[in-house]
Amino acid sequence: MAPSESQSAGDAQSKDAKRLLAEDKYDDCLSCRITGSAAFIGLGVYSYYTGMNNLRKQEQTIMRSATKYKMGSRKLGIATISATLVGMGIWRALN
Repeated sequence: MAPSESQSAGDAQSKDAKRLLAEDKYDDCLSCRITGSAAFIGLGVYSYYTGMNNLRKQEQTIMRSATKYKMGSRKLGIATISATLVGMGIWRALN
């Protein structure tokens, strides 16, 4: 096989591969989307509920400690993590 023939065959394979990749779109089934989004949303709600509950239980200890991270920053951290997880669940349901 001549070098030009192997190059044209390689170019054709490359073009076919690119075309096939462009055409191939992965799409989840409905039950996979529902399960995935419910898992993320549930985890977000659970983390918010348990995190805030634990903060309420430990409030006196946290306020007496020498750390600079008091209740406000800890609540913000829990809310941010929870909101991120819920947002991931919503994104999973829609995309």
